[in-house]
Amino acid sequence: MGTPAAPVGAVLDLTLLRTFLEVVDHGGFALAADALALTPSAVSGHIKRLESTAGAVLLERTTRSFELTAAGETLYAYARNIVDLEREARARLRGAGLKGRLRIGSSEDFAGAWLPEVLQAFHRAHPGASIELKVGVTTDLLRQQERGKLDVVFGKRCARVHDDGELLWEEELVWAWSEDKPWKPGERVPLAVFPDPCVYREAAIAALGKARRAWLPAFESASMAGCLAAAQAGFAVAPVARSQLRQGLRALAREDGMPPLPNARFYAFARSAEPAVRALVAAVRETGQRRRFAR
Repeated sequence: MGTPAAPVGAVLDLTLLRTFLEVVDHGGFALAADALALTPSAVSGHIKRLESTAGAVLLERTTRSFELTAAGETLYAYARNIVDLEREARARLRGAGLKGRLRIGSSEDFAGAWLPEVLQAFHRAHPGASIELKVGVTTDLLRQQERGKLDVVFGKRCARVHDDGELLWEEELVWAWSEDKPWKPGERVPLAVFPDPCVYREAAIAALGKARRAWLPAFESASMAGCLAAAQAGFAVAPVARSQLRQGLRALAREDGMPPLPNARFYAFARSAEPAVRALVAAVRETGQRRRFAR
């Protein structure tokens, strides 16, 4: 039975929209329930009420997962803007706009994939705050932070850290390769990697060593875009976080003869608990999790 037409004059409830976003962003009802401190049945009830209000099926459910319908894709885009604008409006009305200068260090995958969206939303909510951004290798950025040159560093590790790093999320590392090129590596696996020190490089070499696979540094670049371009061209395989895959790339797997890689863990390393720092860290966490789970 299809979802009935939306009642005349029906209004989209902000609470239901937030629940819908959490379900999509987290990839499931149980994880969304944990994030919202609700029961899975309550989350399911919210989605049913939203579908009734919208007059359309938003999620095509299966036993273990779901897919967004065309109507769901449309509503997701609007719901994200509505919720973000509501949050910004509350901050402005409270006079909670933050001021001051934030000195940020970011690894390139952070800067390229997540920070543009984060900074745009952060600037709308806190136009009085200014940003100074330095992109580099996490280890080098942390050294600069120790010298007092950076307020917060966004970086990655392939092992859990026990210092002052705040875990934002973690995701699978994969071997990125061209979608339309055959995978025939020969005796040695050609790698596209960052220069040392790089946790992706270290994880790839360790995995290949454990599998007793020979390798060669076929392409080395300090640019994530460069490594992905080498992979897309079929020149070398690049170890990257799954969320870094883009059109024209696929993830090689065991059937391709490639060993599994560990998870990459994304952290925020903050020198202080200043409101501007905490607000930025929270924005990165939300955006990174949303972008990661929505892929």
